Amino acid sequence: MRLSVILEYIRGVLYREAALRPLLVAIVFGLLLAQSVAAASAPSLVVAAGDSGPASKMQANYICDGLDDQAEIQAALTALPGGGTVVLSEGTFNCSGSIVPASGTTLLGQGPEKTNLSFSRNGMLNISRESITLDGFHIMGSGYVNASTNTTLDLSQWLGVLTIYASGTRVHNVTGTADSSIQAVFLLLHNPNVYAPILEDVEFVNCRAVDTGTYGFLHNAWGTENTVIRNVRYENCAAINCGRYGQFNPWVTGFDFAELNDIEGLRAMNCLAEGNLESGFHFEWDPEKRDCVLINCTSRNNGQKPHPKDYLVGDPDFFGSGFYLPGGQVSLINCLAEGNSAFGFFIVNPKGMLLYNCAENGTGRISSGGSSPGPISYCVLQSLPVSENPSLVMEHCRSLDSNGWALFVCGTKNALIRNFTMTDPAGIDGIGAVLGCPSGKFLVNSTIDAGLSNSTVDLVASGDRPQTLVYIVNNRNVTYSGRVISDAALPVLVEGDRVGVDLSGLRVLAVNKTA
Repeated sequence: MRLSVILEYIRGVLYREAALRPLLVAIVFGLLLAQSVAAASAPSLVVAAGDSGPASKMQANYICDGLDDQAEIQAALTALPGGGTVVLSEGTFNCSGSIVPASGTTLLGQGPEKTNLSFSRNGMLNISRESITLDGFHIMGSGYVNASTNTTLDLSQWLGVLTIYASGTRVHNVTGTADSSIQAVFLLLHNPNVYAPILEDVEFVNCRAVDTGTYGFLHNAWGTENTVIRNVRYENCAAINCGRYGQFNPWVTGFDFAELNDIEGLRAMNCLAEGNLESGFHFEWDPEKRDCVLINCTSRNNGQKPHPKDYLVGDPDFFGSGFYLPGGQVSLINCLAEGNSAFGFFIVNPKGMLLYNCAENGTGRISSGGSSPGPISYCVLQSLPVSENPSLVMEHCRSLDSNGWALFVCGTKNALIRNFTMTDPAGIDGIGAVLGCPSGKFLVNSTIDAGLSNSTVDLVASGDRPQTLVYIVNNRNVTYSGRVISDAALPVLVEGDRVGVDLSGLRVLAVNKTA
């Protein structure tokens, strides 16, 4: 248990138990004294960059010359007796090889604007030991090459400028970039040849990947055992323009939380994904996603990649999304998707998924070119049977000024949509939102030829741009309520199968008769 938690508990008891106050005060004093002694006794060594100032060099235990600076940094880390801190001065450290901190050590810079680690010749920051802290610097990687031979396999290009293999890592106040010769800036990788246990308990705070030719933050796993990555936390992190000006591959995203790994216990708070080649926040299709929660996250202007020809909604070779969520137990709370090219929120095969108080604005605002069936603000598809009930809960979510459909729900069962608001969608083919899926009419990649079933939909829809604001088609056992406010020619259109469909709670009102 952390000392801060213990102290907070004791403070609470102090207020409630007057008789225990003298004893508890003594305990608090002892804990604080122990903390200060530990901090004072933790060894530290200083490494100065070749271009740092005279004052920094005078205080340094090691002074770099601007060539192979990883040697001095590694020497300082190795010299620490069982933990401690290596302090990096201001300036640029040119690293032509890798840095490998020992367990329990801290690498501390002067802030990402002042301390820069520039990696070349396949060098990287390699975290293969537990309980390492990185804080306060900028990393940059470029020029990675495949150095494989007939007898050795080089995987440097499939790693990250910062590659984390081991549990208990803390990364605070680190900004990074890379060209398109390496797979990621920040990479969490389970590699059983480096670290066999489950990779877990990793924390990113105030970290940024900016203007990269590759993925910003990527989770991945090699091998077949312990491939779940668990209990990863992101707070106030950003992935900006990843893959926009050069691409490691055609699918570069800002945050990719599940590539070949399963993911469990993910928390992302107050994070930003903006201007990325493909999705802002992304999960791949096959991995298991359990207990993943994103809170107050914003995904803006993602999907810079052109649409492929003959694209079908739901094809796995194009994302273009603010939030790309193919299956699993993922919850989004107070999240915003704004101006993404194809989808604000793309959801497939939800298994107890939650969207609460989420908002979409202007999906389709940026043009990604190519052939497209049109942007969709909230796209919910089911291509496999799902047993969870409810499979999806959307509550207090809203769409504003979508450049296509505000909502599209196809092949979906056991959905609970409450207090959904859609305002002034442009629509596609004269329709503002589609609830259901007409057979063979829409370009949708779905193995289940069905509409919407066993669900509840409560909405408030307004706008006059499309001829039909809400299109209900092929529904079974669905209850509708709410209001449709429009002077459009046909505000609500119901077609196809409608067994067990209850529309008695859905009112259609003209704009001047909203009372």
